[in-house]
Amino acid sequence: MFIVYSYSIAGLLVILATVFLQNIVAAVAHRKQSHYVPGKVSETLSHDSFVFRSHRTFHNSLENIHQFVIPALLCILLGAPTNVLAWLVWIYAAARIIHMTLYYAIATEKNPSPRSYFYMLGVLCTAGVFALAFYALFT
Repeated sequence: MFIVYSYSIAGLLVILATVFLQNIVAAVAHRKQSHYVPGKVSETLSHDSFVFRSHRTFHNSLENIHQFVIPALLCILLGAPTNVLAWLVWIYAAARIIHMTLYYAIATEKNPSPRSYFYMLGVLCTAGVFALAFYALFT
């Protein structure tokens, strides 16, 4: 049964690996500071600090990953259309990787920033997997 979802499962692995990588980047950036308290990011830091941006990138992913991955897994269990799910998963994965890259590279307080567009693309994919799960449930 799951072999037909191999593209979706591979995409979910990429998403999870991306969050794992963000965790490592944030931890290393935090530890490289001359003064740090484990588990705390200074409230004086803002977007001009890579420590702040790497921390926010990781936590933004933590705040959003379950909203995407759980309905995607439900789609697999419910037998949702494989191609649609695979496209949603891979677009989400790409959007989150681009969001991460832009968050690391661009220090801006401006909103919307370039990363905002990729965040919104991820939100649309999340809405898509919810819709697909409901479709699979009721058809």
